[in-house]
Amino acid sequence: VAAMALALAGAARAEVVDASPAGFQVKETAEIAAPADKVWVALGQVGGWWSSEHSWSHDAKNLTLELQPGGCWCEALPNGGGARHMTVIFAAPGKTAIFNGTLGPLMFSGTSGHLVWKLDEKDGHTTLTQTYYVGGYFPGGLDKLAPAVDQVLAEQLGRLKRYVETGKPTP
Repeated sequence: VAAMALALAGAARAEVVDASPAGFQVKETAEIAAPADKVWVALGQVGGWWSSEHSWSHDAKNLTLELQPGGCWCEALPNGGGARHMTVIFAAPGKTAIFNGTLGPLMFSGTSGHLVWKLDEKDGHTTLTQTYYVGGYFPGGLDKLAPAVDQVLAEQLGRLKRYVETGKPTP
């Protein structure tokens, strides 16, 4: 795990912006050597870059994402079931996507969240800023989860960066 964290350190900047027992905000940023329209397309191919370790089915290929208002960030489960992780509530292709929902164990609590992807292109490179706002009830307090959520989201952003730049999410 420590080696993975060191490998990802150069891929994305991450920080817990704010945390309290009632909620948190985490923010990750990656500089991607590709235009925003290419990054946008890759974001929609979540099954190609998201880590299987951080999916309910343990296979990221079961993840789908429709980058349009009302679109589902969903996961098919092997038994014929599935999960709706998040719903797209705003989409400006190549610029911004905003999701409503919670990820991972937050799904089983009294929390709600908004994930924002903001893309800024300059000279054929894209800065992708990912901000996740979570509030509500979680036993023991949400402030205790913020660092782990930040780390997982930073890992995913690093995987996306590699996926866009090399076609593969892992080194």
